Amino acid sequence: MSTQHPQDVATVDVIVLGLGVGGEAVAGNLASAGLDVVGIEDGLVGGECPYWGCIPSKAMVYAAARARTEEHPDWAPLAARVRELTADWDDTAAVDRLVDKGMTFVRGAGRITGVDTVEVPGPDGVRRFRARHAIVVGTGTKAFVPPIEGLAGTPLWTNREAIEAAEAPASLAVLGGGAIGLELAQVFTRFGTRVTIVENGERVLAVEEPESSDLAAWALGEDGVEIHLGARAERVAHDGKTFTVELSDGRSIEAEKLLVATGRRVDLPGLGAEALGVDPHAHALPVDGQLRVQPGGTAPAVWAVGDVTGQGAFTHVAMYQSAIVTKAVLHAAGRGTAGPDADHSALPRVTFVDPEIGAVGLTEHQARAAGLSVRIGHADLAASSRGHITGARGFVKVIEDVDRGVLVGATTAGPAGGEILGALVVAVRAAVPVATLRDMMYAYPTYHRTIESALADLDTD
Repeated sequence: MSTQHPQDVATVDVIVLGLGVGGEAVAGNLASAGLDVVGIEDGLVGGECPYWGCIPSKAMVYAAARARTEEHPDWAPLAARVRELTADWDDTAAVDRLVDKGMTFVRGAGRITGVDTVEVPGPDGVRRFRARHAIVVGTGTKAFVPPIEGLAGTPLWTNREAIEAAEAPASLAVLGGGAIGLELAQVFTRFGTRVTIVENGERVLAVEEPESSDLAAWALGEDGVEIHLGARAERVAHDGKTFTVELSDGRSIEAEKLLVATGRRVDLPGLGAEALGVDPHAHALPVDGQLRVQPGGTAPAVWAVGDVTGQGAFTHVAMYQSAIVTKAVLHAAGRGTAGPDADHSALPRVTFVDPEIGAVGLTEHQARAAGLSVRIGHADLAASSRGHITGARGFVKVIEDVDRGVLVGATTAGPAGGEILGALVVAVRAAVPVATLRDMMYAYPTYHRTIESALADLDTD
């Protein structure tokens, strides 16, 4: 389908660099629409989510919930289930789906060399591609391993090795108290691993509400996880069997395995961001409302989708953005009209610990820092009829922009906290008046009825 440029460059309609969740969706959509698309991926097509993220990790969370009630939980069936869900880390089916739609697949680490060109080194030399209409970047992020003395060269785990584990270790040290660290810590402790978390901040889950941090810390403590706050790992040693982590407060931790869950980073230098006029040391590619990389300004354009945009390392963000980019690129190719700009103001997020913690929009701190006049409503899940019946712990917190009379953020924590969140995502995204939310009927006896109580609490702020 592609044509050859005089300088041995294959010219195609669209180059999709990175076939994670977002890039895979864009490439498939554009190829199905009849465009000549080349998709480039060095790792597995589908990216982190189906192989080392959302899908296998939630299978682990589900299995860990059952393991909590077992006297001698067995890791082997879970490891087998993870291999099944990930097709044993084989992306053949995903590649075939895209090829069947008409996309040309190239395995390799592509690098942007101009606003319309990409190079892919390979065993047979460098392949070069030029885009007529667009380059779409969806290269995602990678686990960040901090430069701690002695850490490099050790058999550390990132989320990938933890997901692939054939057995649960006797002990595990976790660096980082964010969502990934907390979820995996709870999984392993429920399968009998002695787990210690080291977080250099003053609370775990620091990007969410303090109440969420308190609940998560309590829940993991109930499971036997030891948490060290306000301490950073200064040195790491590995003697062939055991890790020793020396902390800034003078303490040291020994563990069979070490999980580094200190965040994720975009590799802009490897991507070739400087060819787009982007600072390679930036935290993400800058994009406009249509998710077009701003510095370009020339045709063909460059779009970005997913983690690389810096709007949140979530599968649902990448999928949401993929629909916008698909329409924008088709419009650039003279097919149809572009859609509305991206709106990330009601971004939902869920930490799949037990109890589950869901959130949308702004936290209280973010709302106040933005200069909004706010009122806070809070309700304890245990005080609801459903909570009284089940003995569940959790809460609902809502944040109202008083001047507009709408919610700008909310948190729902408890059993199925991410599911309860759905109603509040709609409320924040659609700017439903608080008066309307209060005038609704909430099914009895449900956990989501706690939303009504939180709304009523706004009057007491």
